[in-house]
Amino acid sequence: MKFGPIGARAAFLRGAGLAALGALLATAASAAPHRDPSGTWLTQDGKARIRVEKCGPQEKNLCGYAVWLKTPLNDEGKPRVDFRNPDPKKRARASLGHQLILGLKLNEDARYEGKIYNAEDGKFYDVTIWSEEPEELTVKGCLIAFLCQSQTWKKVSDTVPGQLAGPTNGPNGPRADAEWAPKPAPGTAATGGPAATGSAAPAKPAAKPAAPKAPAAAAPAAE
Repeated sequence: MKFGPIGARAAFLRGAGLAALGALLATAASAAPHRDPSGTWLTQDGKARIRVEKCGPQEKNLCGYAVWLKTPLNDEGKPRVDFRNPDPKKRARASLGHQLILGLKLNEDARYEGKIYNAEDGKFYDVTIWSEEPEELTVKGCLIAFLCQSQTWKKVSDTVPGQLAGPTNGPNGPRADAEWAPKPAPGTAATGGPAATGSAAPAKPAAKPAAPKAPAAAAPAAE
């Protein structure tokens, strides 16, 4: 299709305007602050409550733990364990309190992405997590790039019977994987004892004085 002088100018202005609008929207989207997804969330199927919180160096990553299970016991009436875990060392750990969201990082779209562990099949999935509404969390898991599924988790503020309410790695709290475990608080040594404060160590008791030697016997005089 050919444009006359006026038509060509109008088409150019429309194209330029749309391009400018697109650039403006892209800039606004990239500049929009992300909503912190920290909190406790009920999964879409209602089978678990997941506590999501900051973790890692400088708390820039995102971790998540199963703090409540609708069915915490197995068919034998015993606490469920992570028996499908690909790591044999973790197959005896309790399902309640295990870590499933593994140190996600904030991407350029202001969403957290990384890996999530599914204890029901013992597999890891690529996951992207973001919150556009204060009471909703979108969780998009992908087995491969084009095979993805999204869920909406609902925020909860109450504590129900059987829910772990303590701090991570603390009494009545979930347990972090070693690489994401909370670091010791300042002033605490790695062994759990108090760190050095700069004060001098108590002096050792003075050594006991040596016992005096017996005087040597005089040699007999020569006759």
